[in-house]
Amino acid sequence: MAATNRITRQHTTELSDTNSRASRRRRSAAGLALGTAALLVSTVAGQSAAFAADAPVGLGTATTYSVLAGTTVTNTGSSVLGADLGVNPGSAITGFPPGQALGATHAGDAVAGQAQVDLTTAYNDAAGRAVTATVSSDLAGQTLIPGVYKSPGALSLSGALTLDGQGDPSAVFIFQAASSLTTASASSIVLTNGAQACNIYWQVGSSAALGTSSTFKGTVMALTSVSVATGATVEGRALARNGAVTLDNNVFTAPNCAAAAPVTTPSPSASAVPPVAAAAPAPSPSASTVPSASPVVGPTKNTDTGAGRGVNLNTAAKATDSGPATMISAAAAVTGLAGVWMLTGGLRRSRKAKAQQVATPGE
Repeated sequence: MAATNRITRQHTTELSDTNSRASRRRRSAAGLALGTAALLVSTVAGQSAAFAADAPVGLGTATTYSVLAGTTVTNTGSSVLGADLGVNPGSAITGFPPGQALGATHAGDAVAGQAQVDLTTAYNDAAGRAVTATVSSDLAGQTLIPGVYKSPGALSLSGALTLDGQGDPSAVFIFQAASSLTTASASSIVLTNGAQACNIYWQVGSSAALGTSSTFKGTVMALTSVSVATGATVEGRALARNGAVTLDNNVFTAPNCAAAAPVTTPSPSASAVPPVAAAAPAPSPSASTVPSASPVVGPTKNTDTGAGRGVNLNTAAKATDSGPATMISAAAAVTGLAGVWMLTGGLRRSRKAKAQQVATPGE
């Protein structure tokens, strides 16, 4: 009888240990899954903040203009404007012809007046954008990716500036010059990796001067005046709020944005779709059939030093973002700690149960 009782107690103990081990494994797996999910949420939230993109500056009706002035427009030679020409509140336009405006001409009328109102709104929008990085006065020799770049004083370009769209045709570049903008003779702006002139904006706190035979990209929004020297070409706009625009044998082309190529998703063929395996029946909880928790592979670390919003690739200027993504990351971190606590708690209970089993003498 005693032997029977001993066997029964031993069987009961083994069954209890088996169930306890299975329960601990389930809790450990749940803790690992919870912690990993929290880490993934935190990573995605951080990346969302880092890759936050700037929206284009809304030009309103000023979008249709190659040249818009506040007082006068003066041209020398055979300049060609690919879009509209206008002035308001002034009305004087000289040098057309021989200059040509391929769009409409508005001299002191209500249409040009509304364009000036919209220009003021756009100017203030660009001036108020959060700054990604502060840049030196001369942009020559630099490569910049999308962002908002500010010069605390005058801004100049003595050579070539490269703007890298990083494969995004909607990438936006905004330059804020506290005072003037001056480009040297034969200076240029080079666009790579999808960057487009329609998404480049130059907010100038006083006046802008584009040098002889220079190649310029983007929309100049000057508080006072814009002068374009002999032979300079502009893919964009020269918009002056309060002063004059002066031209000399220049060519303006409209900065029309090319739409991104559509992404074609091929339909799956019968041979390309792998068969779906039938779900295996759930095993009974025993020491030999309960699997241990599978290892969880965490997110791969991004080692791209050019990633992020508005980084100067030459100076590695660093921008920090805060907002809802930070709150999400904090919550995810707390959840991850909870998962780790569940895992370590299960391990402690496992060691305690083993210690009690060893301490109990057999009969």
